[in-house]
Amino acid sequence: MDTSLHVAISGQIAQQKRMDTVAQNIANATTAGYRRDAVQFDAILSSTNPETSVAYASRGETIISRSQGAVVKTDNPLDIAVRGESWLSYLGPEGQVFTRDGRMQITAAGELMTITGHQILDAGGGPLQLDPNGGPPIIAADGTITQNGRQLGAIGLFTIPNNAHLTRAADSGVIPDVPAEATLDFSKNSVLQGYIENANIQPVLEMTRLIEIQRTFDALSSAIGDNSSLSKEAVRILGTGS
Repeated sequence: MDTSLHVAISGQIAQQKRMDTVAQNIANATTAGYRRDAVQFDAILSSTNPETSVAYASRGETIISRSQGAVVKTDNPLDIAVRGESWLSYLGPEGQVFTRDGRMQITAAGELMTITGHQILDAGGGPLQLDPNGGPPIIAADGTITQNGRQLGAIGLFTIPNNAHLTRAADSGVIPDVPAEATLDFSKNSVLQGYIENANIQPVLEMTRLIEIQRTFDALSSAIGDNSSLSKEAVRILGTGS
């Protein structure tokens, strides 16, 4: 059996998955703390007969890159960036979520929240309460928050194991499939007040990937067209006996 058509179609499906991923990255290139998507492919081997194996492209698994984005100074005391590989945490609708988006706000009741209204958590997973009339807080490298010389708590930093699979949540957040642990080593992981971390996406590289994907997709389309033409020609020849 001629398997070239099936191989080409599986390749197109894989390229479509890559294209969707790159488009998603470009759309979030200016989203603070966002982590780019990448697609990891495996070859699927199918034995058509005892002497032949055919490799098909899988649809691919989407993974979230943990590489760091550029840190930008804002001078806003309620903006923080994380140095190192740790994550901030907030309380989402279904539990604890981790993010690198350090844009915060203080509510009229003194709650420290994400820019979209989720409670920022301390290292123990509890909410943080500030004085709404106490002026701008001072946030130390270990996350300790001080207002008017009074310590009011500490923003939690968390370490997600390298083998954890991440799924997306709001506010550039992720949810790991294994528990994260409170960060205890602040020599490599710390908080930087008055800064935010941009998305770890380079738009020019993503556009280059998009062009490469489109060319590959077009080449596979040509291969499918050639295969169809050859099949029609073979039927014609067999049908006429010449």
